Amino acid sequence: MAEKDSPSTSHSHKYANRLAAEHSPYLLQHAHNPVDWYPWGEEAFAEARKRDAPIFLSIGYSTCHWCHVMEVESFENEGVAKLLNDWFVSIKVDREERPDVDKVYMTYVQALYGGGGWPLSVFLSPDLKPLMGGTYFPPDDKYGRPGFKTILRKVKDAWDNKRDMLVKSGAFAIEQLSEALAASAGSNKLSDGLPQRALCQCGEQLSQSYDSQYGGFGSAPKFPRPVEIQLMLYHSKKLEETGKSGEANEALKKVFFTLECMAKGGIHDHVGGGFHRYSVDEHWHVPHFEKMLYDQGQLANAYLDAFSITRDVFYSFIPRDILDYLRRDMIGSHGEIFSAEDADSAEFKGAMQKKEGAFYIWTSKEVEEILGEHAGLFKEHYYIKPTGNCDLSRMSDPHNEFKGKNVLIERNDSSAMASKLSMPIEKYLEILGECRRKLFDVRCRRPRPHLDDKVIVSWNGLAISAFAKASKVLKGEEEHARFNFPVVGCDPKEYMEVAEKAASFIRKHLYNEQTRRLQHSFRNGPSKAPGFLDDYAFLISGLLELFEFGGGISWLIWATELQDMQDELFLDREGGAYFNTPGEDPSVLLRVKEDHDGAEPSGNSVAAINLIRLSSMVAGSKSDHYRQNAEHLLAVFEKRLNDMAMAVPLMCCAADMLSVPSRKQVVLVGHNKPSAEFESMLAAAHATYDPNKTVIHMDPTDTAEMEFWEENNSNIALMARNNFAPDKVVALVCQNFTCSPPVSDPKSLEELLSKKPSSVA
Repeated sequence: MAEKDSPSTSHSHKYANRLAAEHSPYLLQHAHNPVDWYPWGEEAFAEARKRDAPIFLSIGYSTCHWCHVMEVESFENEGVAKLLNDWFVSIKVDREERPDVDKVYMTYVQALYGGGGWPLSVFLSPDLKPLMGGTYFPPDDKYGRPGFKTILRKVKDAWDNKRDMLVKSGAFAIEQLSEALAASAGSNKLSDGLPQRALCQCGEQLSQSYDSQYGGFGSAPKFPRPVEIQLMLYHSKKLEETGKSGEANEALKKVFFTLECMAKGGIHDHVGGGFHRYSVDEHWHVPHFEKMLYDQGQLANAYLDAFSITRDVFYSFIPRDILDYLRRDMIGSHGEIFSAEDADSAEFKGAMQKKEGAFYIWTSKEVEEILGEHAGLFKEHYYIKPTGNCDLSRMSDPHNEFKGKNVLIERNDSSAMASKLSMPIEKYLEILGECRRKLFDVRCRRPRPHLDDKVIVSWNGLAISAFAKASKVLKGEEEHARFNFPVVGCDPKEYMEVAEKAASFIRKHLYNEQTRRLQHSFRNGPSKAPGFLDDYAFLISGLLELFEFGGGISWLIWATELQDMQDELFLDREGGAYFNTPGEDPSVLLRVKEDHDGAEPSGNSVAAINLIRLSSMVAGSKSDHYRQNAEHLLAVFEKRLNDMAMAVPLMCCAADMLSVPSRKQVVLVGHNKPSAEFESMLAAAHATYDPNKTVIHMDPTDTAEMEFWEENNSNIALMARNNFAPDKVVALVCQNFTCSPPVSDPKSLEELLSKKPSSVA
């Protein structure tokens, strides 16, 4: 019960409810509301049945701005709490902890009302069928819209007087959604030509939505949707391979300009590194300030791909900036990577109210006092003004929340600014770095935004991919490349250590070696929620990157074991593709085959690519099995690929990857205990951007490795034995059942991989 705390139990909280016993940071934020909250579970459901009362379900997450607003306005209000406690059984859910529950009711709200978001507010019958729903509700009637108290009264009245109609419509909605979201394939493979058409269509549609003035695809608010970048880079590569270099370069220009605008904009935290969630304006300037792990991992990968193509240090600085931010602020003592940082924080110690962006914004006067002689240079570079700089667009600050405040944005070219000051560019960049460090030191003394230190397997998988990839791709930087704060400038191999520690944490704390199953998240112990499709798919992807970029064979073995378990728990063997949940929890009313590649890619898109990659590593029936599952999966979404390619950019890439007649294999043979030779050859193997390439490395003197390859791909094992030389690392490039002569120096390997596919023989 949300009872008043007795003096003996608490000196600081007037109320306490059942959420006080939970681990989720979001649920704990509501543990002292006067609302009698329950966590999702049988205790709440039984109470609703016993009282014959409807359920009020509120879903959000700990760094959600409007969730905080609704809490302050309604859930901390004793009058609102009385209505909820008298008439409803109130349940709180952390969407990051229970994405399966969130998916059911978000799908319902989106289908019925045409939009959704968080906080998600849904009224349910005691048997969990939705009755009505919405998102944020203000406490009182305003602007012709009903307030939360009015909504509560209307639902109570409908429950008392029109219950049959409400319950029937809720049950019907779930039935209809269940049918619509569990699509089956009419065939076991995609129609001929569809992969190429879908890829081109998606590329063309994105190009039509491209903002040539400020970068990005679409209009404000602008979200960095990394799957769009992935699609455009992949599409460009395919255009280049088919002789359409003009179109390929146009696609690349759009990507590079977008990445540049994002990196220079306020959506990028110039002082501390990493990216905020999205920009409210078209300039990528004023962000919604929360920082999410899933953005950091995917964006680091996007910039790494841009660096592979351009070798421009600008594109290696940004992934370092992101990954160094994660290392500094978002990694626990055992290597686990945390979920998010809030947008809101107190303006000063002891402030009662939190404000959006308070931790990140500056007055002109503060900058002058902190930076002294270099303040003028810094202010001009980052468009800092005494009146505040959130004035680039009418959408930047419509309510004057940031009046007199500045969100750093680079609007001037560094080289031009250095020339104007008759200063070497290196010196100019060094001064900016020193200035950022000084601001960072001052910022550290401000009240920090709330850290959501929950560890989510799927998001860790995305970050593991980026750290592993950075460990080799960044070896392509010039030898004496200089970096300035907040970039540390570490040896890239340190990033591999971070990736391996994060994977080891998951294996130790969120994986059961006996059942071979994952749990979804961890905070003060594993959550009750099982691993979902995204957890398996994203982690498998991360483990494949770990292996391909130089990690041990154990990561590849674990990836294959997880793939087997993913098939067992989620695969629709008859209809094709993967459901999002294991389907073992009767309180979760929908099993969905998710296809939308949004802020995060869909589990099915990532799974399809994993299957294609695995099929190119192993041979025989196992390879055929992986490939057939990928074909069947994609066939399920044929209509979506055909009609709405822009909704599924990563799936478009997967479909095209599957249609490639022969995937390129790079096989490295030699002592792969950490050695300069091995590292250099592996870096050369990954130096060129090519998503249709698999890198396999092996040491024929390592028994465990050779056992795996003998069992799973005897040709690779034989190749390793025949080409092993104890004093060097040998590379072979294979395609279309033909391998190049072996090479043993990085430059020769890079040249070999830079050739057009037809000339590798």
